[in-house]
Amino acid sequence: MAFIARWRLGLWLVLVLLLLPAASFAQGLAGGSGIIREIRIEGTQRIEPETVRSYLKVHLGEPFDPEKEDDSLKGLYATGLFADVVLHREGDTLVVHVTENPVVNRVAFEGNQKIEDKKLTDEIQLKARSVYSRTKVQQDVKRILEVYRRSGRFSATVDPKVITLPENRVDVVYEIDEGDKTKVTRISFIGNHIFTDHRLREVIQTVEATWWRFFTSNDTYDPDRLTYDRELLRKFYLANGYADFRVVSAVAELAPDNSGFYVTFTVDEGEQYTFGKIAVKSAVKDIDAATLEGLVTVKEDDWYNADAVEDSIKKITDELGSRGYAFVDVRPRVDRNKEKHTIAITFDVQEGPRVYVERINIKGNTRTLDKVIRRELQFAEGDAFSTSRIEESRRRLKNLGYFETADISNTPGSQPDTTDVSVEVKEKPTGEVSLGAGYSTADGVIGDVGVREKNFLGTGNDVSARFGISFRTQELDASWTDPYFMDSNITVGADAFDLQTDLTSESTFRQVALGGTLRAGYTVLPDLTQTWHYTLRRDIIDKIASDASLFIQQQHGAAITSAIGQVLVYDKRDNRFDPTSGYFWRIGTDFAGLGGSVLYERNTLGGSYYYPIADQWVVSISGDGGYILRLGPKIRIVDSFFLGGDNFPGFATAGIGPRDSATGDALGGREFYDSTLEFTVPLGLPKELGITGKIFTEAGSLTRADYVGPTVTDTGDLRAAAGIGIAWSSPFGPIRVDVAKPYLKDKGDKTQLFRFNFGTRF
Repeated sequence: MAFIARWRLGLWLVLVLLLLPAASFAQGLAGGSGIIREIRIEGTQRIEPETVRSYLKVHLGEPFDPEKEDDSLKGLYATGLFADVVLHREGDTLVVHVTENPVVNRVAFEGNQKIEDKKLTDEIQLKARSVYSRTKVQQDVKRILEVYRRSGRFSATVDPKVITLPENRVDVVYEIDEGDKTKVTRISFIGNHIFTDHRLREVIQTVEATWWRFFTSNDTYDPDRLTYDRELLRKFYLANGYADFRVVSAVAELAPDNSGFYVTFTVDEGEQYTFGKIAVKSAVKDIDAATLEGLVTVKEDDWYNADAVEDSIKKITDELGSRGYAFVDVRPRVDRNKEKHTIAITFDVQEGPRVYVERINIKGNTRTLDKVIRRELQFAEGDAFSTSRIEESRRRLKNLGYFETADISNTPGSQPDTTDVSVEVKEKPTGEVSLGAGYSTADGVIGDVGVREKNFLGTGNDVSARFGISFRTQELDASWTDPYFMDSNITVGADAFDLQTDLTSESTFRQVALGGTLRAGYTVLPDLTQTWHYTLRRDIIDKIASDASLFIQQQHGAAITSAIGQVLVYDKRDNRFDPTSGYFWRIGTDFAGLGGSVLYERNTLGGSYYYPIADQWVVSISGDGGYILRLGPKIRIVDSFFLGGDNFPGFATAGIGPRDSATGDALGGREFYDSTLEFTVPLGLPKELGITGKIFTEAGSLTRADYVGPTVTDTGDLRAAAGIGIAWSSPFGPIRVDVAKPYLKDKGDKTQLFRFNFGTRF
């Protein structure tokens, strides 16, 4: 019983202790002691107390509320202004004690050699005079590491140091160990049976690191590039008939010592398909399907090619667009027969929804004027929206050479039948200060220095000046071109030149030319342009050797040429600098005699055709010809045609044509023609080296010297040569080496077995 009594007594004591605080709280509520009568802010230095109060969720006259106090605590921390916050109660007073985060005095980087301070400063959040916080430092470290990863340095480390200064200030120093670039040391493929690893490595952009790839960054690991490689593989297989192809995975594994990445593509090639039945159906009014069938480039029983399907869609869309049907939708309906491995395609041509361009927004151009971009667009506000015009506009913007990227996208407009088009560009430097060096068998050592701005003051004008010198020539020229003169579709330009050429080795004299040219060009039709030019120049023939041909000695002195001319060019090549398909032709006419002392008419005709016979195998056929009609005195030697050297391998410069047999001097001619058949072939070297082989044969002749005499030989017979060569688009500039031997020649011709050309700009 005594035990039970003590147990009951203890239970009552516990209940009393538990109930006393509740009774005291109830008494406080009744007496008003639970109400916040004062809020006292402590610890502020730079920040005003009222600023702290503005972040509190509790206010004077309200009861003390633990939940609101907790929300106030979170709100104050979220500002990033405080390192520590404490809330406590003293009677009817809520005391808020804060410890302010220090102010950043300066931010510095140490150890960064490959990436400039400015680029890192642009990436981080912490700046001088901003509020320091540990969270911002951690985020900045991640941003800096990401910058280094984008440049291929995955082994980089960043150690932040905080130096405390008086008056609650700090210096933040990021100590960086950049490490070496993390290269892709191995690229492997799993699941490929049709194409070898070597062939697929040529398809993708990422390459394995090796000693000779010191001018490329494609051997560093880039996740975005890896994604692009997946798309390149897909397009390659689809273009070769493998319609079921897919990239199962693309994995990049970092070596344990961070020395490099192992990239592995796992692919599923599937079966190879051929085209089945090809048909065209048209639901467009007044357009018969039969009229569109000729635009389809795919043929039944050919290997399936997704690129050819897209090309057919583009041709149909463009043709209908040219006929005024802006709103068409061409959809290929695919019928795949997995048993026969055929794909039948019906090009279904429907009238698409009518959508018009409401607004064009241009972004990213900090230097280039808006009008320079707008004039390259093949559409304007109010025009019908056309995907083919979008693609053509994107191509034209990239061809300007002003932008690293040029993206065009569209979003819904204010009405269901309108769309807004955004043109976003990323500018790149367009100014160029160049030094040149090189060597050729014709000119010897070559050197030049030049200044060029392709986008002068953001207007799109091209301004340049250059000085060049070699054993044979000294040249000073300046040029200006406005591609859209006074906002029209006319290209206007001007050139000035001062040229000295030593022709002693060919014709024992020197030519000095001083003058200028005015140019104006315009587009006649798509891909067809015409340029008119007027040239005024003064030519001097001097330093004639005493034993030179009599016909050259008679031309000693100066002459003024005032000539007007035009060039008509039709260009359908896929690339103007390194064509692999397409063709072009040009017709040129010059008339000299608008004043001056020279009178003639010069006509030239030329063209080339390029056809890819296999991957990296291209056959080209080209031809040139010209004729000068004498309208007055004899044609001067400096106005004549010459053949040989760069324009006819196998023969020396001016090695073909009329010649004074007594002195060996080349006299030039008023009529020439030549043609070339050339094969471009791969040499088994990596494609990115840019080295290709050439096999060629050339035939032509030069005749009709404007001089006659017993010592002048001018047979006009056909000359021909054949040879091989190597062309290298090197980082130092284009290099071409040819070995050619004539198999048709005249007695007085000068031959040349080996020819080497090299030039560079840096």
